[in-house]
Amino acid sequence: MASTARQTSFETIPQSAKPVRPADYEMLRNVVVCHLSPVESRRDERAFSREALPALDYGLRPRILGPHSCNDRLQGVEFVSLPKSRGRALRILLASRFLRSALKQNADIYHVHSPELIPVGLMLKLIFGKNVIYDTREDFPAMMLTKAYLPPRWRKLTSRIVAGVEALSARILDGFVTADSGTLRPHAKKGKSRKLVFYNFPNLRYFPEPRMVEKKFDLVYRGGLSERAGTFDLLKAVRLLKERGTPVRLLMFGYADNQQTEQMVHDSVLSMGIEKLVTLKGVIPHDDMAATLCQARIAVCPLQRIPKFLNNIPVKVFESWACGLPVIATDLPPIRPFFRATPYGALVRPGDAYALANAVARMLKSPQLVAEYGCRARRAVVERYNSDLEIRKLLSFYKEVLTCQQAH
Repeated sequence: MASTARQTSFETIPQSAKPVRPADYEMLRNVVVCHLSPVESRRDERAFSREALPALDYGLRPRILGPHSCNDRLQGVEFVSLPKSRGRALRILLASRFLRSALKQNADIYHVHSPELIPVGLMLKLIFGKNVIYDTREDFPAMMLTKAYLPPRWRKLTSRIVAGVEALSARILDGFVTADSGTLRPHAKKGKSRKLVFYNFPNLRYFPEPRMVEKKFDLVYRGGLSERAGTFDLLKAVRLLKERGTPVRLLMFGYADNQQTEQMVHDSVLSMGIEKLVTLKGVIPHDDMAATLCQARIAVCPLQRIPKFLNNIPVKVFESWACGLPVIATDLPPIRPFFRATPYGALVRPGDAYALANAVARMLKSPQLVAEYGCRARRAVVERYNSDLEIRKLLSFYKEVLTCQQAH
C-alpha cells in the first residue's frame, strides 16, 4: 500500500466519469463519515452539498460536527451542534470540545475541514487510532497574508505556521484533500497520506436547468467584496461604460471583511456616480444562489493576482456556468485551463478595469453570443463539472483509506 500512497493525479480538467457500478462502493454502505467544520454563521457547503449530500446516494452515513445552529437532519445528513466561541483564538484553544464530541460519533472516517482543527485530527489519529482525512478547501497559508483580522506584522508568521501544520497533517494523517492542484502541489510528495484533488464543483440539486426569467441585471458578481477580489476594478468598469453611453446594471452580493471595507464599497459607488446602476446585497443563502444568479445575463469574476488566487479555482465561475451564464474572469493560472478548450466567456488582464469594461461591452453587443456561451457552459457543468461526478473520486479515496487500515 505504501507504494501508492504518494501517487498524485494533477489532472487540470476532469473528464467525464465512467458509468457507476453499485458494487464498486458496496463496502462503503453504512460507513459513518464525520465532517469536522468550524463554520458558524452559514452552512459549510463543501462539507454538506458537495461531499456529504451526494455520498448519501451510495449508502454512507455522513455527519457534520461543528458550532452551527442546526442539531437535526437536513436532507438526510445529520448535523451535530457544538457551542459557539466568542473569538477565533478561543475556538482554537477549546478544540478539545471537538475531540470529545467527535469521539462520541464513533465514525469510520473523520474528515477535518480547517487548519485550526488539525490538532484534533492528529489526536484522533495518533492517540485513538482513527482514520482521519484533512481537507484544505483553499490555500490557507496564502489567505493569512491578506486576512483583515490579523495585524499586518503577524501575517507572514501566521502563514508559515499554517503551512507547517498542514505539512504535518500530510505526513501523518491518512488522507490529504485539496480543492485544486495548485494547493496540493507543495504537499504532493510529503508523508504517507493519500492525496486527492476534489474540485468545488456545484451540486446540480441546487442548480437545476435554468428557466426563462426576466433579466433584471446585465452583470452579477458574487463572493468577497474587497480590493483583492477586484470589487473596485469592477465598479470602475461600470463607471467607464456609463461614461461611454452604455450603462450596465450590476448586482453584487457577498460578504465584506469588516464594516470599514463595506463602507468603502458604498462610498466608491456614490463617488463614481453609479448608485443607480449598482445593487448591493449581503450574503445569499446557498439555496437561493441559482435564482439570484439567474437574474443577470453575464457573471464577472475580477480577482486580483495575489498568492491565494494563483492557486485557488474560484467556485463562483462554475456556479455561474451552472446557471447558463457566460463568465468574464481575470486571466489567472487556476481558471485558465477551463477556458482553453471551449469558450464559456472571456478572460481579461487582472487589475485592468478598461479591459474588463471592453469585454463586457463586446459581449453585451451580441445577445446571440451570450446565449451560445451560456448554453455551452451549462452543458459543460452537467457533463463534467459537478459534484455528482466528483463524489466518485472521494468515495474511491475513502475506500483506499479503509482498505489500507484493514491491511494494517
